[in-house]
Amino acid sequence: MLDPTKHPYVFKDGVLYKLMSTNATNTTKTKLIYLPSSMINSLLQSYHDDPLSGHFGIRRTYFKIKNKFWWPYMKRSISQHIQSCLLCQQHNINRSKRPGRLQPILTPGGPFQMIGVDYCGPFKQTPSGNQYVLCMTDYFTRWVTAIALPNCSAQTTAQAIFTEYICRYGVPLSILSDQGTHFRNQLMDSMATLIGYHHIFSTVYHPQTNGMVERFNATFVPQLAKLQDREHNNWDEYLLPIVFAYNTGIHATTQYSPYQLQFGREPRLPTDEPSTSFIFNKPNDYYDQLKKSLLIIQRQAHGHIINRQRQYKIHYDKQRPDPHYKVNDVVLIKIHGLKTKLEPKYSIAPKIIIKAQHPTYWVKDEHTQIESRVHVHDIRPIII
Repeated sequence: MLDPTKHPYVFKDGVLYKLMSTNATNTTKTKLIYLPSSMINSLLQSYHDDPLSGHFGIRRTYFKIKNKFWWPYMKRSISQHIQSCLLCQQHNINRSKRPGRLQPILTPGGPFQMIGVDYCGPFKQTPSGNQYVLCMTDYFTRWVTAIALPNCSAQTTAQAIFTEYICRYGVPLSILSDQGTHFRNQLMDSMATLIGYHHIFSTVYHPQTNGMVERFNATFVPQLAKLQDREHNNWDEYLLPIVFAYNTGIHATTQYSPYQLQFGREPRLPTDEPSTSFIFNKPNDYYDQLKKSLLIIQRQAHGHIINRQRQYKIHYDKQRPDPHYKVNDVVLIKIHGLKTKLEPKYSIAPKIIIKAQHPTYWVKDEHTQIESRVHVHDIRPIII
């Protein structure tokens, strides 16, 4: 019940009076209507659900009601009614941090074990017929391979991965990509089985899973825009020089350049002075020295990656909600690619969770029975 020292209410003959101080000695009474529980729901619908009420939030609705009506635990019941409004859950934007903690990808033990692949484009077609760039990034060395391609079909993708990466660096243990049709198809599945690597797919509409490749895409596109000849539209001629510049620069996470981690030595750049002397080593001596150098810098790079991932996770997870859901929970799923601003931001039909592997969940539509996989930050619980 209300604290009389903070809320000076007087209930008499079915009417609630609120004492209002006018000066040091006199008080006036403001009459409020006391509502029985049978009428509270109708009142809440009028003050929130009605078009003239506008489906506004808890604070605005509470201040509209509080000086005219009163019932026990009034603010709590207003809050519960608004939180359980299905339209509000479908359309409202969440102003807090998106749910879901950072899940760092396990750091590979060395180069050529795990690569991320992704397409960037389409760009304006060049005289060579290129419109897309296929980017492949090694998750240990951060070595980038980028190929300009005329299209992003399954056949073009499979051929580029085979000729430009596997034939140069060997077969990786796993390849990480999104679920685009150029990556998820029968041809790519057959190549993975034939050559012998695991193809891992990120969650739909969750590009953060393959964030390393996404980050490089955001880096090289502005560089292409700066260097290309707009009149002749020759961006593909500058692609390899930009990739070379990236691979020979110190990476903030590993604290080595991808070139160093790839080849075990510093790169020679066009700006370096020509060498005045040459030292010829026996092949065995060079191999032993190279093996020692690579072992040292790869161990150090591995430690730098682990430390940077730990720092990112601490910063990302700070004050971020991490809800967990169970099988058979009823939820709403975020709708991506809205055509108009008035469309609901979350699914109209409720979804049922059929498999939980936090932070990834499998859901099924109650009406169409269609199943899909979603990340936890695209899920909103239904409050009844």
